[in-house]
Amino acid sequence: MKILSLCDYTRTWGSQYEDEYEVIYVDIQHGQDIRLFKYVDNVHGIIAQPPCDHFAVSGARWWKKKGDEALIEGLQLVDACLRIVISHRPRWWVLENPVGRLRHYIGPPAHTYNPCDYGDPYTKRTCLWGEFTMPQKNPVEPTDGSKMHLVPPGPERKNIRSATPLGFAKAFRAANP
Repeated sequence: MKILSLCDYTRTWGSQYEDEYEVIYVDIQHGQDIRLFKYVDNVHGIIAQPPCDHFAVSGARWWKKKGDEALIEGLQLVDACLRIVISHRPRWWVLENPVGRLRHYIGPPAHTYNPCDYGDPYTKRTCLWGEFTMPQKNPVEPTDGSKMHLVPPGPERKNIRSATPLGFAKAFRAANP
């Protein structure tokens, strides 16, 4: 059985399944374009984390300047993730993206969460779409606040900000074997 971990540059979320499944990582930063992914057999679950560059509300001030081309590029990646879900018909699937304008294109999310709901002491409201079991919460105080806004500019900023909180990744794995 396989788990597809799409757009998972850090492999934090997908790695939670490596003990029991063959995890196939597909990430454009690792040289695999999700838009060109071909069908594989025996897919049990799909984790999709398309880049939020053109969707997250934290970048809203740049949306107009980026124009429609950037939005279309982002939507192509989301569309590719959803095409993979439709063609593989997994037992469960999830698409993750921070709060922002993606809901205008694929509808309202099924759930939202903050990392502090699952043991990571910071906030970053995140949306989830799909067919999955929502994990059991293990809340802690958000003593680090909204630390993602404090990540300094640099070449790894995007990847640091997009990493799945470890507490959530573990809780999700427990709820969606």
